[in-house]
Amino acid sequence: MEKKKNKLQSPIFEISITGSYYSLLLPLEIIQPFLEKNIKRVKAKAMFEGKELFFHAALQKRNGNYYMMFGKRYQKQLGIFPNDYFQLQFFEDDSKYGVEVPEELEAVFGSDHSALKIFEALTDGAKRGLIYAISRYATSQTRIDKSLVLCENLKRGVTDRRQMLKPF
Repeated sequence: MEKKKNKLQSPIFEISITGSYYSLLLPLEIIQPFLEKNIKRVKAKAMFEGKELFFHAALQKRNGNYYMMFGKRYQKQLGIFPNDYFQLQFFEDDSKYGVEVPEELEAVFGSDHSALKIFEALTDGAKRGLIYAISRYATSQTRIDKSLVLCENLKRGVTDRRQMLKPF
């Protein structure tokens, strides 16, 4: 039997949105164990008034403090307004790209190994950006269509990320 590796997780803590950039000022005592393991991307769970939201995030250092973006989309999903306090918890992110890959994109890459090889050569940030772009489409069929366009554009040598999901 394979032994399951213990994943790092933070305690649940209270936080509110700070500043105009939808960022959260993170308590050092909460994120220190992640920083000690050189973990800069986490899976987060936000909780507010009985609602929960899981998402991936980066721990960003600015002016000696650590922040995390918490955009309007997440705030709207949970019904959070500026100055509201909500609960947050971090987990060690064991995903391959630091974000959940839509199953449609995985399936298309599974059938197009040359496009996957090109995708794997992109920077981690570029990969995440493209994955986010695909995952934001509402319907499965649109995610499939955009995944196919992405693969063709990768093989055609398109390097401008703004053009990657546009039909050729």
